[in-house]
Amino acid sequence: TTLDEINKAKELIDEAKCELNKEKKAFSDKYEFGIMIEVPASAIHASVLAKHVDFMSIGTNDLVQYILATDRIDDEVTSLYDPTNPAVLQLIKKIIETCDKSKTNVTVCGEMAGEKVYTKLLLGLGLRSFSMHPQAIPEIKKTIMETNAKILKNKVSSILKCHNQKRRLQLIESL
Repeated sequence: TTLDEINKAKELIDEAKCELNKEKKAFSDKYEFGIMIEVPASAIHASVLAKHVDFMSIGTNDLVQYILATDRIDDEVTSLYDPTNPAVLQLIKKIIETCDKSKTNVTVCGEMAGEKVYTKLLLGLGLRSFSMHPQAIPEIKKTIMETNAKILKNKVSSILKCHNQKRRLQLIESL
């Protein structure tokens, strides 16, 4: 969530490397360091955090839940869980743009990444890397291969401005 946490994790890795060296154990000194973006604080500070990591993965399940202050598995409020909410989409777009600008790899994981209805939306937001359950790969891959992501950018712009959930879903389905 914070730069302090990133620095602490890197210190722990350095300590582990020192221990391995002392024990004369073989290991690779090369690694990629990444973070999950699952809470609004890390999403808002993505531009700061991106300078200190090799990759970010946007965990949409938790991020949506925390942005909207709702629980997707609580039947009393599950109807409020909306991954297409403009606040959610704007924040995901901001993270993707931040990562592109800083040349930090970014992936989306969670239900959004593996649901075909969101594939073109995420492509239109600039996403180029998806993480999903292996069973979803063939269908999502087919959709990606058949899609011109550049054309989607303008269409997604209107979705970001739409504050009516029913209309927004119609726009997403028409991509």
